[in-house]
Amino acid sequence: MKFPGGTSRIAVMIVLNLGRAAAICMSARKIALSLGWLALALLPGVLRAAPELSLPDLHGVIHHLSDYRGKWVLVNYWATWCPPCLQEMPELEIFYATHKDKDAVVLGVNTETISTEALGRFVDEQSLTYPILRGDEGGQSPFGPIVGLPTSVLVGPQGKAVARQEGPVTAQAIEAFIARHADQTPNSPP
Repeated sequence: MKFPGGTSRIAVMIVLNLGRAAAICMSARKIALSLGWLALALLPGVLRAAPELSLPDLHGVIHHLSDYRGKWVLVNYWATWCPPCLQEMPELEIFYATHKDKDAVVLGVNTETISTEALGRFVDEQSLTYPILRGDEGGQSPFGPIVGLPTSVLVGPQGKAVARQEGPVTAQAIEAFIARHADQTPNSPP
C-alpha cells in the first residue's frame, strides 16, 4: 500500500506478551508524521455524541468522558509493550501539560492485562501526568473496535467524537487539528 510523500507500507507487528500473542500493534509513525492528522480526519456526517466512557484510573477513581464536557478530549488507547505507543507518550505529555488547565485533556486507556502496581511503576518511569485509565484487552471500546495501537479518538468540547487516528500522533498535529476545527465548536473562544 503506497501513500503520498513516498511513505511505505504500514508495518504490522504481532507482539508477544508473556508468551502469548497479545495484540496487533501498527507502526505507522512515518505515515502519521508525513500526513499529519489526516487519518484523524474530521468525520463528516458522522459527528454524533460520543458514547459514555467510564473507566477507573490507577487509584480506583472513575473518570467519565462527560466530566470533561467543554474541553477537547484525546482518548488514547495504548499498551506498555507497544513501541509506537511509547514513542508518542512524550508528545501526549507535552500536549496535556500545555492544555490541561485551558482547553484540552488526554485520557490514556491502557488495554492490556497488567497489575495496577506494575502499570503504576511504568507510568512513574515514563513521568506521565495525564490520567491513565484501566481498559479492556479485548480490542473493543465505546468508539468501536481497536484494531491497532496506539489508537486515538478526539472528542470535541460539545461531546462529539470528531476524529480517530490509528498510529502515533504528535502534540503539534493535535493542536493543528483543533485550531482548524475550533470554529466549528459553538461557544469556542475567538
